[in-house]
Amino acid sequence: MFNRDILKELENWSKRTNRKPLVLRGARQVGKTTAVDMFAGLFDQYLYLNLEKEADNHYFKSFKNFEDLLQALFLGKNMVRSGKRTLVFIDEIQESPEAILQLRYFLESAPDLHVIAAGSRLSASFNKSTGFPVGRVEYLTIHPVSFPEFLGAIGENEVMKQLINIPVPEFAHDRLLKLFHTYTLTGGMPEVVANYALHRDLTLLGPIYESLLSSFMDDSERFARNRNQAQVIRHTVRSVFSEAGKRIKFEGFGQSNYRSREMGETLRKLENAFLIHLVYPSTQPSLPALVDKRKSPRLQVLDTGLLNYFNGLLVDLIATDDLNKVYQGIIAEHMVGQELLARQFGSLGRLSFWVREKKESQAEVDFIHPYLGKIIPIEVKSGATGKLKSLHLYMDVAPHNTAIRFYPGKVTINQVKTPAGKEYNLLNLPYYLVSQIDKYLEWGISQK
Repeated sequence: MFNRDILKELENWSKRTNRKPLVLRGARQVGKTTAVDMFAGLFDQYLYLNLEKEADNHYFKSFKNFEDLLQALFLGKNMVRSGKRTLVFIDEIQESPEAILQLRYFLESAPDLHVIAAGSRLSASFNKSTGFPVGRVEYLTIHPVSFPEFLGAIGENEVMKQLINIPVPEFAHDRLLKLFHTYTLTGGMPEVVANYALHRDLTLLGPIYESLLSSFMDDSERFARNRNQAQVIRHTVRSVFSEAGKRIKFEGFGQSNYRSREMGETLRKLENAFLIHLVYPSTQPSLPALVDKRKSPRLQVLDTGLLNYFNGLLVDLIATDDLNKVYQGIIAEHMVGQELLARQFGSLGRLSFWVREKKESQAEVDFIHPYLGKIIPIEVKSGATGKLKSLHLYMDVAPHNTAIRFYPGKVTINQVKTPAGKEYNLLNLPYYLVSQIDKYLEWGISQK
C-alpha cells in the first residue's frame, strides 16, 4: 500500500475538532491525488473536483456567495450534505483564484465538511495576489515513497516487521540491506515503484523516468514570466540532476553564463515546486540551529531514482556492494537525505548540515538532526571510525555525547574519543534504518 504514513497523518487531521481545510503540498506525481482517493474510503461520500476541468471550475466562477456555491456543488454531484460524513477534495486548485479565496469560508461556514486542496503548481499561488487564506488553512507535505512504504508496495510485509523491531535482528540484515539497495536504484516516485512492484524488472523503468523528467521540465516552465526566464528554467532543471549532492554557487550554475540573481530566483522557484531542496548549513552545534544562507547550499533533488537515471548510474549501483562507493559517495548521502525528508510532513520541514569554515580547520558533517533539544550529527560513511575527522570536530563543541553514522554494516555502538580527548557514543546504523532514527536514538541512549 502506498502512502501509509501520509494516510495516518490524514486520519489524525480528520479527527481533530478544530481542523482547518488542509492544503497538500509536494511535487507533481508524488501521489497527492492517490493518497486522498485512498483516504476517501473512510467517508460516507466523496465530493471530488478537478479544477483543470471546466465543468468543475465553473462552480467557483459562477457562484460568489458561499452558500449558493455549496448547494450547487452538492446538487451538481448528486449528493446530500446533511447527515453524511463528507470529504471534499479540490484538486488542481491553483487553476482557480476564486476557489482559493473560498477556502476560508469552508472553515467559517461549513466546519462539518472535511476539505482538502492540492495542486501540482500550487506553490505559485503563494507568491501572487490571490488572497490565499493564510491562517485559515493548514498544510501537509507529501514526499516520494519512503523505504517502509516501498517494502509495503512490493509485498515485503514480513521484512517490514523486522525493520521496525528495535534493534533489528541480525538475521534480517542482509535481506534489508539488499532491499534498500533496490529502493535506492528505483527511487520513490510512485509510478516507478508501482511498475517495479508489478514486473520486478529495472529495464522497464527507463520510459517512466523519461516521462517524469519531461513533465517536470514542461511544468516548471509554467512559472516563467517570459521566454528568457523559460530558457533559464529549462537549463536549470537539466542541470540540477548533474549538480545534486554537491554544494553549489548560483553564479554560473550548471556551467552557464547566468548571473547569481536570476539563477537564485529560478532555483527558488524549483524549490517552491518541490523539485529541489536547497540545503543550507548551520555553524551551531546546539539549538537554535539557524542556517546561514550566506553560505553555499548543498543541492538535494526530489528523488534519487531520477538522479541515478539522469546520470547513468544504474549499472554502477547494481554492481556495487556498498552504496558509498558509487558517485563519490553522493548517492548514499542523497538517499539518506531523501529518507530524512520523507519523515517530515509539516510545511517547515527541511534538511541541514554543519560546517566549520576556518583556515586552520575546515569541517563538514553530512546532516544534523534535532532530537529532544539536542542537535545530533549524522555522517554517511564506510570504513573505520578513525576517518570521521569532521564528526570529531563537531563533537568537541557539542553539548552532548551522541552521534550517528549510517553505513552498510550492522547495528553497533562504539565508544569513541576525539583527538582532543572528548568521549562520545557513536551509533552505527545500516542505511535502511534512516526511517527509524528517533527510535534508535532512544534505544541507543538507553544502552549507556
